[in-house]
Amino acid sequence: MSDVSRLPGPMDHAWQWQRLGACRGMDSAVFFHPDGERNPSRARRTAQAKAVCQRCPVMDMCREFALETREPFGVWGGLGESERRVLLERRDQQKRLVSAS
Repeated sequence: MSDVSRLPGPMDHAWQWQRLGACRGMDSAVFFHPDGERNPSRARRTAQAKAVCQRCPVMDMCREFALETREPFGVWGGLGESERRVLLERRDQQKRLVSAS
């Protein structure tokens, strides 16, 4: 069975920001790479997705959502998968340092 505990309920206001996203109604293929996609086509698709994010009024909320839920795929809040991984590793390291103090 899938773990859906991280998903909000149908009336959860925490997701209301998504209605305002510049990506709303766009093809999700712009933001999520197909299996086997490699550079330079992947780089072009990622750049296109990030351009949409840069004009988005809820980019910061989207980015924080992806970081909080540890979204492993796609471009969220102007960050690609590897960029989010780096930020999460830094956050995790800071938490370890704080808890060790």
